[in-house]
Amino acid sequence: MYSSIKILIVSTVLWHSAAQAQEQVNNLANKNLVTSATDWFDRVALPYNLQIHGFASQAFISTSDNDFFGNTDGNGNFGFTEVGLNALAQPLPKLQLSVQVLSRRAGNGNSGEPRLDFGFADYRLFSRDTDQFGIRVGRLKNPFGFYNDTRDVAFTRPSILLPQSIYFDRTRNLGLSGDAVHLYGESSHKSLGSLSVQFGVFRPLVGDKDTELSLLGGDRAGNLTKKLSYIGRGIYETNNKQIRLALSGIWLDVGYDPAANDPLASGNVQFTPVFFSAQYNGERWSLTSEYAIRHFKYKNFNHPGFDSLDFTGESYYFQSAYRFTPKWEGVLRYDALFTDRADRSGQQYFAASGRPAYSRFAKDITVGLRWNVTPAFMLRTEYHNVNGTAWLSTLENPSPSDTRQHWDLFAVQASYRF
Repeated sequence: MYSSIKILIVSTVLWHSAAQAQEQVNNLANKNLVTSATDWFDRVALPYNLQIHGFASQAFISTSDNDFFGNTDGNGNFGFTEVGLNALAQPLPKLQLSVQVLSRRAGNGNSGEPRLDFGFADYRLFSRDTDQFGIRVGRLKNPFGFYNDTRDVAFTRPSILLPQSIYFDRTRNLGLSGDAVHLYGESSHKSLGSLSVQFGVFRPLVGDKDTELSLLGGDRAGNLTKKLSYIGRGIYETNNKQIRLALSGIWLDVGYDPAANDPLASGNVQFTPVFFSAQYNGERWSLTSEYAIRHFKYKNFNHPGFDSLDFTGESYYFQSAYRFTPKWEGVLRYDALFTDRADRSGQQYFAASGRPAYSRFAKDITVGLRWNVTPAFMLRTEYHNVNGTAWLSTLENPSPSDTRQHWDLFAVQASYRF
């Protein structure tokens, strides 16, 4: 109830601001001063330096086998939709307020109900030309890797689907954001480049079924609970941004609140991934790679099937993007995920559980094409050839024996922003 009220209040404020903005656009248009909302933003001064932006994306996805973002096996569907509205205001010189409401429809795990994607206050404690230091409080994006902060907006992603070995859509809500306090600092030097660091404490968002199925292997009688967790990232960039290097780490703690007569006790899951990221940007080429070591440990469940779980996963991808022209860009990527690096083939898992060995790994070759029709409108298409099912959602593929090891995914997407 409390979350719904917050979303309603935020949505009402944004709607009111947007309505006022549109009224001013109409008034000025009648005077032949503007022709579009984009033109209006360039001409009209809003209070507190208020900025309002939005985006919308619609995709069609088809798979040869298995389901991804809905019933896509065979004929495919239009089940992947993203619509967002965000606002930024600066009521004081050192204080900035940011908020975004997002509606996302993506299979059984995301119904399209609007939710508070992020909403926080950013106060700069210290600022000068080359250095700044500040604090952010509220619902914040989890800072890890190159893409998690901006993964909602299609224009900022390298492809329709991010590399699933690093940026899981299966547990997207858990990885995307949390209720947090972050400290950040940035420093730049005219010859050495720039360094930005962000560190925070947060409570993860664990209320969705996809996260429960992924962490606990089934729909349990009890509920996952938020526990205090920690996250940090440092990014180094040369002044021309030709070289970018990043190191990210998370210490995530998720608890379990058992129901009456629950076979599981009040245990917790500790997830401690470390991410290494590197990128080279040339005039036409961008080469990107990220690597992650992901350690899982289950404790205090008083259940042999859980308390014995202590394993380390491994993920990585290699990606190249080539800009043929300012409007056309191609992408080629190899993406690999191993749930347990000590059992890459999944054969030990199969011998112990009887479930498919290929459900413990996924190797994905992606080829994509992007067309920037206008600065505000983009079309994309991509093809995935996948070996394994480790990043598929159990909500959409409840029976592992009904899945197929080798499968293909085809997607097209149209995106607009203002």
